[in-house]
Amino acid sequence: MTEQRNNSRSATLFHQALAAIPGGVNSPVRAFRAVGGQPFFVESASGARIHTVDGLSLIDYVCTWGPAILGHAPRAVLEAIRETVGHGLSFGIPNPREVDMAESIKRFVPAVQKVRMVNSGTEATMSCVRLARGFTNRDLIVKFAGCYHGHVDSLLVKAGSGALTNGEPDSAGVPCALAALTITLPFNDKEAIRELFSRRGREIAAIILEPIPANAGLYLPEPGYLELLRHMCDAHGALLIFDEVMTGFRLGPGGAQELFGISPDLSAFGKVIGGGLPVGAFGGRADVMDYLSPSGPVYQAGTLSGNPLALAAGLTQLRELEHGGGWARLEQIGLAFEQLIREALVQTRTYATFHRIGSMFCLYFCEGPVRNLDDAMRSDRARFARFFHECLKRGVYFAPSQFEAGFLSLAHGEDELEATARVVREALAVSG
Repeated sequence: MTEQRNNSRSATLFHQALAAIPGGVNSPVRAFRAVGGQPFFVESASGARIHTVDGLSLIDYVCTWGPAILGHAPRAVLEAIRETVGHGLSFGIPNPREVDMAESIKRFVPAVQKVRMVNSGTEATMSCVRLARGFTNRDLIVKFAGCYHGHVDSLLVKAGSGALTNGEPDSAGVPCALAALTITLPFNDKEAIRELFSRRGREIAAIILEPIPANAGLYLPEPGYLELLRHMCDAHGALLIFDEVMTGFRLGPGGAQELFGISPDLSAFGKVIGGGLPVGAFGGRADVMDYLSPSGPVYQAGTLSGNPLALAAGLTQLRELEHGGGWARLEQIGLAFEQLIREALVQTRTYATFHRIGSMFCLYFCEGPVRNLDDAMRSDRARFARFFHECLKRGVYFAPSQFEAGFLSLAHGEDELEATARVVREALAVSG
């Protein structure tokens, strides 16, 4: 692949977009600000590849930021959408697929006893927080540095001056009074969570976290950490919320909570269960979920919630994964990918930290361990930017930020993996 030229169609489109869309993009990471340069525009996608408006074909490791777990434009999902669209686009009244999806989520995730559909992961986490506050009649929320839960006011909060201080807004437009109700702690710090609950346990409505943080790259909970969070919530009457928008139905049928054997009180989902269309869901204990209107006092609503097209796509994707042995195959693909990347690091004598779990991964340009946001921030972001562009020039598209996870799909076959390994070796050799 050659570098994008100023007279390319992507460059022309981006120039037009800058005049009509803030920053030229509809989600900030797409602007390439973290790596420099301008974004390319996509014409179509199929299998493990995306095809740009300039006629370039790229092996894709972003996978729509997670939903494209079968690969792009899988036949079964497209057929389900075509069949469904003939019956209407949206009804604003219950449809059978809402029941099918709720029952599927309950079957895959034992901790979920009731489910409410929404339209995005942000809606799901926002609703979990409101529900937790309503159920416990408490105001404080605990989150962790490096965990992102969508652009929810209560959760766009950075840490205060100390681990036990109330948070400060992390975005303009978030009132300080609201941010003060969120406390941000370092991930994997057991002592910090113990000390916080010893002082303010009776005020805490919930802990919310990505059980496997995947918005600061990708790092894992240390042994016993999630168990400690579960214990502290139980001991102090708080709720434990798992944000599994990324990990849910990607790491396995039961997500991270199945892998680690932890049952949260509430869970947020998205991405995979929409098959590439906008979707979100949240669910959990029946007694908590029954606090939602119209059964209970916590209000939540959505005109397009339970959209039949999104649910038809998502249900088909889940069936393909379940009946085709998809999750086991993804682990095999992930293992093969990891071996190739680690070999490339050794061959190029690159000091880096590579993390993978299932079909998710991240390469940090720093020596390990990387166990929280502070560790991730040690990564050489300038080198990552050079590496990113060298890969892109050679036809491989990784996420345009050091602090985003990468994704594999069932469409990433041996040819794609070996081509990627060759590109990675070349990119590492020239980007150091």
